[in-house]
Amino acid sequence: MYADKTIRCRDCGMDFVFSAGEQQFYAEKGLLNEPQRCQSCRAVAKQNRALGISTPSAGGQREMHAAVCAECGGQALVPFLPRNDRPVYCSNCFDKVRARA
Repeated sequence: MYADKTIRCRDCGMDFVFSAGEQQFYAEKGLLNEPQRCQSCRAVAKQNRALGISTPSAGGQREMHAAVCAECGGQALVPFLPRNDRPVYCSNCFDKVRARA
């Protein structure tokens, strides 16, 4: 019913085998998604989670971009690339603008 499948690790880029036995285990546990990391990268990710270390590929720290706040003119750091067609607010002004809405 199951056959070994080769998958490329999203972290290290190396190929690994998702064995028929592992596929059966995933199915028995109701897991719908195939693994995206090889065994060693899974172990590193698990250890990092236990230690509270975030990695960008695991949804951890985001790249921040500098911008000028449209409300007060001060420095703002935002987790997205600012565009000219939308206002950007510093955290204080963002809270005020959100409270007004």
